[in-house]
Amino acid sequence: MSDELKARALRLLARREHTRAELARKLAPHAGSPPELDALLAALEGRKLISDERYAEARAHRLSRKFGALKVRRELVAKGVEREAAARFAADIEKTDLERARSILARKYRTRTIAPKERARRARFLQSRGFSGEVIRRALGATEEFP
Repeated sequence: MSDELKARALRLLARREHTRAELARKLAPHAGSPPELDALLAALEGRKLISDERYAEARAHRLSRKFGALKVRRELVAKGVEREAAARFAADIEKTDLERARSILARKYRTRTIAPKERARRARFLQSRGFSGEVIRRALGATEEFP
């Protein structure tokens, strides 16, 4: 295992958490051979420097501030987290989707809307943020949506 490859991996990990798949993709062009890269990744996992679980938990928490459970799940899977783990972390976030959707609406829009076109626009906004249809309907229909 080359010292240069190991140093590159440690520099990447010093900036932020990475999944094994993400780190492998970034290091592949610099590795001498695939077995060398696998050995380095195994060594980093053995020393607990990379962990897909830890990455998924931190990323899910960070994304949950702005997005719904559906988008969080998609983002985690796109970064190489196993589907089961992504679903588990997204399920934790889904419990608070309604209050987060209401909060996001209140921050973005200062007034409660009645016009159908505006309701549809806000629904599309929430949908793009990864909220489910049920959460969107409840958030837009709630009277306590805005102060």
